Amino acid sequence: MMSWELWWIWAVAGLLLAIVEVIVPGYIFLGFAIGAIATGVIMLIGLNFGGLPAALAFFAVASLAAWYTLRRVLGIREGQVKIWDRDINDN
Repeated sequence: MMSWELWWIWAVAGLLLAIVEVIVPGYIFLGFAIGAIATGVIMLIGLNFGGLPAALAFFAVASLAAWYTLRRVLGIREGQVKIWDRDINDN
């Protein structure tokens, strides 16, 4: 069995990506973490992807869906304006 076929490899990758998200905030790595954990859960319940390309495709789609959902829920609200009170050139 190849390492990418093991569910716990995907779960550990998701956990590591979540840790990276804590260090580098921005909801970028959190989407990848959710996608990796979702891939691991699918493999845990016994669904076989049939190969690495299919597993990576599922991971990509799950990550994109998670990122889009996070962006809609946690992103800038419609009508919200960023107000700058300081210029970077002011000393």
